[in-house]
Amino acid sequence: MKTFMAKPEEIERKWFVVDASDIALGRLATGIADLLSGKNKVIYTPHVDCGDFVVVVNSDKIALTGKKLEQKKLIWHSGYIGGLKEVKYKTLMQKDSPKALIQAVKGMLPKNKLGKKQLTRLKVFKGAQHNLEAQKPEPIEIKGAKKNGR
Repeated sequence: MKTFMAKPEEIERKWFVVDASDIALGRLATGIADLLSGKNKVIYTPHVDCGDFVVVVNSDKIALTGKKLEQKKLIWHSGYIGGLKEVKYKTLMQKDSPKALIQAVKGMLPKNKLGKKQLTRLKVFKGAQHNLEAQKPEPIEIKGAKKNGR
């Protein structure tokens, strides 16, 4: 039996909507990364972009377990001397909660052109409303992600 390799023109993409209310950030990010890379499909091929579109709503209600809200920091560098920037997740979740989820998912995707292309199919919204009803996204529950972050 030959090994099946998916071709980019054969890929059918679906739209999924995920409600992020009271789900732990890491568990949610791993489930979304699997959907974006296509690991939930039978035709998964590592070097082909065979993932789906993911719409995340209620990103402002994502749970961080333990003391992560006060202790965990998002750190980046501007590229200039002394340009190390950091922000605590408490302020990040208040000001820009979609950024926290996008950075978590980005860290779980490949670090190449394929990963960047997969990340463009992630749409994150702060509230319960989104403007992508025309694509008819199907509601999906992330496996392993439990409500209340436990």
